[in-house]
Amino acid sequence: MTEPALVIFDNDGVLVDSEPIANQVLADLLTGYGWPTTFEDSVHRYLGGTLQHVRDLVEPQLGRPLPAEFEDHYHERLFARLGAELTAVPGIREALDALTLPSCVASSGAHPRIERTLRTVGLYDRFAGNIYSADDVRRGKPFPDLFLHAAREQGVSPERCVVVEDSPYGVEAGKAAGMTVIGYAGVTPPDRLAAADKIITSMADLVF
Repeated sequence: MTEPALVIFDNDGVLVDSEPIANQVLADLLTGYGWPTTFEDSVHRYLGGTLQHVRDLVEPQLGRPLPAEFEDHYHERLFARLGAELTAVPGIREALDALTLPSCVASSGAHPRIERTLRTVGLYDRFAGNIYSADDVRRGKPFPDLFLHAAREQGVSPERCVVVEDSPYGVEAGKAAGMTVIGYAGVTPPDRLAAADKIITSMADLVF
């Protein structure tokens, strides 16, 4: 592995422990729209993707478009729960304190969601000015665009970047970008992150 010069963190499920909440909200919403979805279904099919990606997967099977207000309803329900329930991923503060490399965030979430979640758990100031969203690029994960955009903005070549991801889509995007990928098996079963260069189950094992 080339000597790393930048660590790119996913947000949901890596910095903030939002995936259990977000996937339950999404499952409930899709079920209400007539597409029965369990929490496990949501994790398996949609974790790490954008809401547009959810539309792209669901609408052909549903046979009709999801409501125009799908995204708004999702964020309303999500933010209501995040404010009361969200915590940082266990061990991430200690891992960040020990990190000596520059770092940034590259998340499928919209900028307001990323900022809100990081502020809620007290991590926003660590990354302010170094946060990138799928909204910044044409194609979100599993395409490499977002990670390549983050590397370009940070002035680091892709081969010197290490991505920390918890979703199959994110792992796929990182590998497609030519980066080293560490898969964090928090909510996601480790076998679904098998394409990562390394898999960890605890942030205590996050070393570079």
